[in-house]
This record gives sequence, C-alpha cells and structure tokens, in this order.
Amino acid sequence: MRTLGLDYGTKTVGVAISDEAQIIAQPLVTIERKHANKLRQTYAKIEAIIDEQNVDRIVLGFPKNMNNTEGERAEATRAFMDDLERRTGLPVILMDERLTTVEADRILEETGVAKSGRKEHIDKMAAAIILQSFLDREHNENK
Repeated sequence: MRTLGLDYGTKTVGVAISDEAQIIAQPLVTIERKHANKLRQTYAKIEAIIDEQNVDRIVLGFPKNMNNTEGERAEATRAFMDDLERRTGLPVILMDERLTTVEADRILEETGVAKSGRKEHIDKMAAAIILQSFLDREHNENK
C-alpha cells in the first residue's frame, strides 16, 4: 500500500506518492482548476490516482499561520479533508505545511530548474515535502 500526499491550494492541488515501503515520497502531478470552489473534477482525479496507485491513506498539508494560529485557508483545508474522507473512505492525516513552498522553490532552484519553469513543479514538490516529513516522523516514532 502507498500513502498519497496533497498540497491543497486555491487553484491547484499538488500530489505526491510514497513508495510501497513507505520510506520515500516523490512528486506525482499537479491538478489544476479554473475556479477555487469547483472541486468535482479535482476529487475525481484524486480518486483515480488512489485506485491506480493502491493508496490506503492520505496526508494533507495543513496551512497554519507562522504564529501557529489557524486562518481562512485552514478552514477550507478542513472542509476539503472532510470531503476527501467521505468520498474515498480513507483516513486523511493533517500535516503542518508551513514553509514547504519556500523549501520546494529552494530545491528546484538548487537542481537547476529555471525560475520560469518552477511554477509547474512547485505544488507537487511541496506535496512531496509534506509527505516525506510525515513518513520520516512516522519512521522515527516506530524505531
């Protein structure tokens, strides 16, 4: 079984997937939508990935403010989480995503991706960072 990582944004959802051993996360795809509140196709694409990749749980980036408070984006993320759990029947685990986009941008820069080309990779890379943080935490807790 695999774990799916998601970075939920207003216009995109970055998607990452773990390996079967639950050790390594890799960026998979960025799902784009034209309207922030139009999620039917987004859910359908996520459900297709879940079926194709044999996913048994989902890690969803949770956007807390730097002072650890929750704002409007956190509320929208919780609603997205509730819908995902209802639609897929899978557990959805929230994972702090503070600074993951900054880290993703830094990684893309270090690997030589031109600034103009980073937009298409940044969300799925952020999802991979969120998922890898979760996998590392889980691995360390089970030592």
